[in-house]
Amino acid sequence: MTEPAADNSISVDIYDQTYHLRGQDTEYIHRLAEIVDSKMRAVASHGKTVDSLRVAVLAALNIADELATLEQKYDALTGNARQNQNSLRSRAHTLTGLLDSVLDEKRKIG
Repeated sequence: MTEPAADNSISVDIYDQTYHLRGQDTEYIHRLAEIVDSKMRAVASHGKTVDSLRVAVLAALNIADELATLEQKYDALTGNARQNQNSLRSRAHTLTGLLDSVLDEKRKIG
């Protein structure tokens, strides 16, 4: 995986094919290409197919599955954070009400 050209073109090798891509972050594009290449090689090593298109589609499905799993985990985490935040607001509101009633009692007495 290799050299950037003057027009922001980046050459990457994925599953023994060279692709010329454009982008600003060469290192990031190389990392993505390495992920795709390694997924394709993993799929190919577990199957009997030599059809690179089929390998690419199966690798894409694996990557999509990983993305969906991470999205579910993210949604669960942010949902829990929102739920905790709402719970804290509710408790704060309750405590504020209790404090107000105690202060009102003190004013009436004193």
